[in-house]
Order: sequence, then structure tokens, then C-alpha cells
Amino acid sequence: MVGLAVVFTRDLLKATMLFAIYSLTIAALFALLDAGDVALTEAAVGAGISTVLILAVLALVPRHEKTAKGHNLPALAIVIITGAALVYASFDLPVFGEAGNPVHQHVGPYYIGETYADMGIPNMVAAVLASYRSIDTFGEAVVILTAGIGVYALLSVRPRRRQRREPEQ
Repeated sequence: MVGLAVVFTRDLLKATMLFAIYSLTIAALFALLDAGDVALTEAAVGAGISTVLILAVLALVPRHEKTAKGHNLPALAIVIITGAALVYASFDLPVFGEAGNPVHQHVGPYYIGETYADMGIPNMVAAVLASYRSIDTFGEAVVILTAGIGVYALLSVRPRRRQRREPEQ
């Protein structure tokens, strides 16, 4: 619903706020699915840093989007084909939460049974994040650090004031 509102609004500030709401909603969904690290990254990068960057850009450009004449049919066709391919691919996924899914038969039991023997760390979550998924966790930290440096670099530059043109007579 929020995505449709973003598509149909021409007020860029409203679209930015709707994007932030969408990102927080997705972060909450990740949290409900017990993906805390992904939820934190989505909230920090998606709702936080991205919103600040877009607001900084909006300070430099007009607030309302101009409506274009005509339709971009090739872009619409690409979106429809990609969406149809994703929906088709989703039919091959296992049923969500089913006990017979591969993750519950192989990956989960291995982590539960072998984490302490492999790592010597009693906290299974810390062991998985710090060792089995260390490259992924490091990558997420680098993404957040890079985004923070980018926001700082963009916001530290003072924008130039637009000069108004005098109407010619």
C-alpha cells in the first residue's frame, strides 16, 4: 500500500517520508522473522541514512515532480516481465515454516549441535555471527560505515543558494 502511494505522489517530500515508513515496516517484518541483524541494517540504512540523503538532495531541488508527457512503455514492460519472473520463481520455494524444509533438516541442527565444538563459544548466536557468518557481518558493518561516511561528506558541503533570474523586459 505504501509503495503504491509513493508511485502516485508527485510531492517528493511526501514520497521520501513514505519510503522511510516502508523501510521501517520492512525492518519490523525482519525483526518478526528473527533476523535482527538484517532488521537493524534496514532500519539504519533504509530508514535512517537513505532518508537523510534524500532530504539533503531535496534541499537542492524543487519539491514537486513535473509530470512527464506520454508513457515509458519499455520500462513498464521490463517491470512487468521482471515481476512475472519473480512470481513464477516463488512457486518453487518451500512452504514457509514447514518442519521438513532443508534449513531445518541440515543447517539448523548442525549449528545447534556443532557450534560449541567448532568455535568453543557457548553463545550460539554470537558464534554464528562472529565465525560462520563473519564475512557477512563484516560486510554489513562496512556498508553502514561507508553510508555514514557518504552522508557526512554530502552534508558537510554547504549548498549554494540559487540565484533568481530577473524577468527580462
